[in-house]
Amino acid sequence: MLSAADPLLFRPERVLIAGVTGSGKTTLARRIAELWDLRHVEIDGLFHGENWTPRPSFLDDVRAFAATDRWVTEWQYTSKGTDEIMTPRAQLAIWLDYPWPIVRTRLLRRTLSRSILRTEMYNGNVEKPVWQLLTTRDPDRSILAWQKKTRMFWATQMPLRRERHPHLTIVRLRHPRETERWLRAQAGASGVSIAPPKRRSRDR
Repeated sequence: MLSAADPLLFRPERVLIAGVTGSGKTTLARRIAELWDLRHVEIDGLFHGENWTPRPSFLDDVRAFAATDRWVTEWQYTSKGTDEIMTPRAQLAIWLDYPWPIVRTRLLRRTLSRSILRTEMYNGNVEKPVWQLLTTRDPDRSILAWQKKTRMFWATQMPLRRERHPHLTIVRLRHPRETERWLRAQAGASGVSIAPPKRRSRDR
C-alpha cells in the first residue's frame, strides 16, 4: 500500500476512490478526472432514482461504465454487487482515510447546507429536513447515522480487498493536506497544473 510520499509509477486509466461518507470522494474524483482526462461517473447518480428509490438498472449501468477504458468513480455500494464488477477492472484505488473529526464536520456542514437550501441532487431528489436528519438514528433514513454506522468499514475491509485483488495499486491518504500534496505530485509528473479544491454541497 502506497502513501502520499510514494511515487506512482504509472498513469492509471481506471480509478476507484474509497472513504467514509463525507471524506470528499466525489470532489477528488472530479479533480482526478481533469488531471488524467478520465470520465467521472458519479455512482450515487446511478443508484438513486426518484424519491430515493434504487434504480432497477443500477448494476447494468455499473457494468456498462466499468467495461469502458477510462473512468474514475467512488468505491461504493459494495454490498449491492459493485465490487465484483468494478474492482477487477480498476488499476488504482485511492483511500481517503481521514481523521473522524474532519469527516464528521465535513458531512455535518454539507448536509445541513444541502437540506436548508433544498439543493437538488440525483434525479430530482433533495435532502431530508434538518430536524429529521438530526433526530433519527436509522442509517437508512439519515446520512449522518449512516456515516457513524460505516465509520470503520474501510479500515476493516481494505486488507481483504488487497488480498482479493493483488493487481490493484492502493494509495492511502490520511489527511486532506496529504491529498493535496499527492495531487500536486501527480500533476507535476503529468506536466499539468491543478486547480484548488472546490467546495460542493453534493460531495461524498
